[in-house]
Amino acid sequence: MVTHGFKITEFMPEDSDEEIDIVVKFKENYRTLDELDRVEISGRNGPVPLSLFIEREAQSKIGKIKRTDSEASHTIRFDVSGDIIANNKVNEISSWLENNNKTLTSKVKFRGQEEDQEEAKSFLIKAFFVSIFLILIILITTFESFYYTFVILTSVIMSTIGVMIGLLITNQPFGIIMSGIGVIALAGIVVNNNIVLLDTYKSLRKETSDYYNAILRTGAQRLRPVMLTTLTTFFGLIPMAAGININFLEQSISFGSPSSQWWLQLSNAIVFGIIFSFLLTLLITPCLIFIGEKINIRFAKLFDSR
Repeated sequence: MVTHGFKITEFMPEDSDEEIDIVVKFKENYRTLDELDRVEISGRNGPVPLSLFIEREAQSKIGKIKRTDSEASHTIRFDVSGDIIANNKVNEISSWLENNNKTLTSKVKFRGQEEDQEEAKSFLIKAFFVSIFLILIILITTFESFYYTFVILTSVIMSTIGVMIGLLITNQPFGIIMSGIGVIALAGIVVNNNIVLLDTYKSLRKETSDYYNAILRTGAQRLRPVMLTTLTTFFGLIPMAAGININFLEQSISFGSPSSQWWLQLSNAIVFGIIFSFLLTLLITPCLIFIGEKINIRFAKLFDSR
């Protein structure tokens, strides 16, 4: 109680999901063990300080040995201020440990949030490649072409680049969980644009031998559906990406509420990824189709000459 205070109750703020402890403390200059000597108890002739009849002596504390993974361990806890990213501080400490590993006799392992992030990162990486593999199998069996499958999957690369650019613009860190889920969700969304373009191109290609004209007609016919699909998703997620929280019961609108912060990284990842992929899909996909047709014609001429 002298050094850390005494907890008397808890308080739940309206804008928070966690309770706050209400603690009674001495003033900072009185939070020392010397205050124990000044504690007074009731005597026959009035209050008497403990220091008159009690001698206080420091003794070594006998602790218990904690073990983690069958090894003796000691847990060191720390926190960072709100303007510092915890992962950056962990990287800074890891760099210092690498430079001074010869002088250290102990093994350091980061737990807590860092350990949870590593587990989440490992799971999301596996989930991403599994989703890409499943998409790959479906596309190969549908289009019966490895090249068309490659063209469709380029949208996944473009959407991921868009996510990174969006994080740089908004000055946000890449959240392993929410941003990672956003990238995986984008992989299933953005391929639809290329599927629509390539499916239309294959239909038009059967009607004409002029592949250049077929590419132009594909872009003209599928511009509106691709654009509408992208814009509906974009504008639907804008309120969430801006941190807007609408309470229909109380008829109020708030910005940056705790409930909206949780989905901020996910919505930003999808918003920037899908709009960036849409812009590049209309340019790169027709170019890749044109390049593929050129290569096919050259190979056909080469085999015919033989």
